[in-house]
Amino acid sequence: MLIILMVCDALVAIILIASILGQEAKSAGMGGIGGGSDTVFSGKARGMDALLARVTVVFAVLFAVITLVIAKMTM
Repeated sequence: MLIILMVCDALVAIILIASILGQEAKSAGMGGIGGGSDTVFSGKARGMDALLARVTVVFAVLFAVITLVIAKMTM
């Protein structure tokens, strides 16, 4: 059972990394503070960014739960 959870944890981690890297940048970093059209407060994500944001949250929670279960099983 532990091996299966570890493999699932690794797969979830890979999907989580891919979903984070697939998202577009939300701002121009520190340069976005001064203004311009691409700032932190420019609006909500739409389309693929919104989907990737949801996927990221779901897989982050799943990763945390699986990791905690693995930690509890190894104690």
